[in-house]
Amino acid sequence: MSMLAVAAWALMAAGKTTTEWRFGPPTDPDHFPIGVWLQAPKNAVRYREAGINFYLALWRGPTQEQLDELTRAGMPVICGQNAVGLANRENPIIIGWMHQDEPDNAQSLGEGKGWGPPVPPSKVWEDYAKWRAADPTRPVLLNLGQGVANDNWRGRGSWGKKEDYPEYVKGCDIVSYDVYPVADRALTDGDNLWLVAEGVDRLRAWTNDERIVWNIVEASRIGNVERKVSPAELRAEVWMSLIHGSRGIVYFVHQFEPHFVEASLLEDANLLAAVTALNAEVRSLARVLNTGESVGTVSVASSAADVPIDALALRSEGALYVFAVGMRQGATTSRFSLRGIADGTTVEALNEGRSLTVEGGGFSDDFASYGVHLYRIDARP
Repeated sequence: MSMLAVAAWALMAAGKTTTEWRFGPPTDPDHFPIGVWLQAPKNAVRYREAGINFYLALWRGPTQEQLDELTRAGMPVICGQNAVGLANRENPIIIGWMHQDEPDNAQSLGEGKGWGPPVPPSKVWEDYAKWRAADPTRPVLLNLGQGVANDNWRGRGSWGKKEDYPEYVKGCDIVSYDVYPVADRALTDGDNLWLVAEGVDRLRAWTNDERIVWNIVEASRIGNVERKVSPAELRAEVWMSLIHGSRGIVYFVHQFEPHFVEASLLEDANLLAAVTALNAEVRSLARVLNTGESVGTVSVASSAADVPIDALALRSEGALYVFAVGMRQGATTSRFSLRGIADGTTVEALNEGRSLTVEGGGFSDDFASYGVHLYRIDARP
């Protein structure tokens, strides 16, 4: 193990998990990180209008031209730490550094030469120590592949080991991962949206909740000419991520088939409108997600045993918020049991224009396949 890797291990073993950096992501409780993956700076204003508040990764960058254009657009970025990036250490448009994408996957040996083993965790630690030494004012992000959640993923190659994942996550301040259960042809034969939440759970467990966990969700057809994520499925993926503890969402918007479109979301009016509305919804609840007190006063039971409902209950500014999502295909009716909430109390179904009433110590509601409901209950004494 190199001295840099030893230094990285010492840093990790010391439990240094700073969540505020001089030039890091905003810490305003009304801010929630919502990013887009590997997009051209020329589209930053349009993404900002859709509720995107940072870029993740720059093609062959950062270059000074890219950073200047993002600065003019007011779009922060997390990017690789190269000479141009370090020359911009005092430029607040850079809010973080990042490892190469998906080091846990088999690595290309070059065009036509096949695939070699994944990047070893020790190299991830070494790079983390090097980048932190060069600039301790920003976090370092590591994005992992779908092997985080999908145990049948073959993209790690025969060399990849599941036990490497708890080691990889030590080499970063923010860890994310990607899985695309609708667009991925290997997953579309099953009922797999729940994998999005499974990966978030695993990252939290592997980091002992000592790293910030984000995740990347699909917002295009990617390479699937027959299928792309629907607005309802995308909303479910985002909310199951948040309910399970993701602290930032990034959209993957590239299309590769039937032809390449880098910014396909911007050319898809229906999905763009859905993403814009979803981002507004998340932003409106950012303070609750960021500062709400987790409470154990809510339990949920589903009428369909094979369609569980996962829920998160947070108390914030005199109200109890319950965010709930169906975790499998199929309709169900769920019963939410509440402690300390009087019968007759109104339950507002946010953004739905309807309300329910607490009766018999709780309330019931219907869920469609992968349905999402967000509730607000006045919990003042």
